[in-house]
Amino acid sequence: MPVPSTPTLEIHCGDNLAVLPGLADRAFELIYIDPPFNTGRTQQRTQIRAVRDDAGDRRGFKGRQYRTETLGQKSYGDTFDDFCAFLEPRLQHAYRLLADDGSFFLHLDCREVHYAKVMLDGIFGRASFINEIIWAYDYGGRSKSRWPAKHDNILWYAKDPKRYTFNYDAMDRIPYMAPGLVTPEKAERGKTPTDVWWHTIVSPSGKEKTGYPTQKPLGVLERIVKVHSRPGDRVLDFFAGSGTTGEAALKHGRSAVLIDESEDAAEVMRNRLARFVSAPTP
Repeated sequence: MPVPSTPTLEIHCGDNLAVLPGLADRAFELIYIDPPFNTGRTQQRTQIRAVRDDAGDRRGFKGRQYRTETLGQKSYGDTFDDFCAFLEPRLQHAYRLLADDGSFFLHLDCREVHYAKVMLDGIFGRASFINEIIWAYDYGGRSKSRWPAKHDNILWYAKDPKRYTFNYDAMDRIPYMAPGLVTPEKAERGKTPTDVWWHTIVSPSGKEKTGYPTQKPLGVLERIVKVHSRPGDRVLDFFAGSGTTGEAALKHGRSAVLIDESEDAAEVMRNRLARFVSAPTP
């Protein structure tokens, strides 16, 4: 497939199970999806911003006072009677659409990830499982009846476990936890991450926040895109939500195809990604 001179963007609004059959076999070098987690509750997020106000309701940097303003609210139901039946045909399409040297990433949490891994082992083959990545964060409430759940699970499968993209030199480095135990040169350079990624969530009032429920941090997606694809590759996310995968792809010279059934999500993506392309299609 010829490499496009500039990255392209496609945004499809519709049920991914209806859109995916229209995409060509082996058309994507990287596929990442972040489907609903089947939490059994409505996922809801309120987008806010903080405005300087001496009589405001929150205190910020250097003791300055800010007033919180609500910009909007988005929500969706996250309950499935048979989550596996919902997910499996979509995973079958992911396998079909993945290039022969491509990688597939499935982002879930502890509720359904074990069932999903069994399905993926059957679709890709057990040898195609490469890593389970733990995205760990430290934010939100803490249960008093069990260990608070503060991580997500990301399963990485390669179409061909002997041939896939892994750009080691493109990997961002992280600080040593005990820099005094290594040379100053190593401490300055930092170390490469393991399969446990410590990364904060998207700040509820930060510039990155779109207000879309379950938005994932750009830093997590940038790491996946930079290491597991090449400039000019095509990246697919068919539970695209706020378009974080699209931003990571376009920012680093990859083309993106994004699918979501929510018109709210499609509008968020169009606004968020407009600066990267002149006219996203369709």
